[in-house]
Amino acid sequence: MKTLLLIRHAKSDQSFFGNDFERPLNERGKTDAPVMAKRLLDKKIKLDLFVSSPAKRAKKTAELFCQKLNMKEDDILFISKLYHASPEIFYEVIEELDNKFSTVAIVSHNPGITYFANDLSGSKVIDNMPTCAIFAIKVDIDKWSDFANAKKEYLFFDYPKNI
Repeated sequence: MKTLLLIRHAKSDQSFFGNDFERPLNERGKTDAPVMAKRLLDKKIKLDLFVSSPAKRAKKTAELFCQKLNMKEDDILFISKLYHASPEIFYEVIEELDNKFSTVAIVSHNPGITYFANDLSGSKVIDNMPTCAIFAIKVDIDKWSDFANAKKEYLFFDYPKNI
């Protein structure tokens, strides 16, 4: 059995006028990420690995989650193709994961992360994954390479303003 969490990066600084890849988190984003990580702790979810877009806002989100979850920043695998990835790219990344990892979180961007969550959710329809949202499923597999065709069980969808 494997568990996959999709995490949209935390709120970014919209006043930043540089290269989009270098866009940092704003203050709300820096606050929301540890709050959402705490919710994972409250749900007793123990992550084995973070896989993240290397874009600055996604990277910082993953780092803030790791700090709150008492994980090392070495527990983050940065994959360039997750920057504005399509659902097909998410499948590729997942199928290449090491099978020793049972619970993995992927930190990425909209709109791709919302499209992918909807692709996985079956009857659940998510109009938009807000910043720092977490979408979680359980998958009845032993090998990540079997992910695409495996039965998936929706676990939860949470986001900072979901009180």
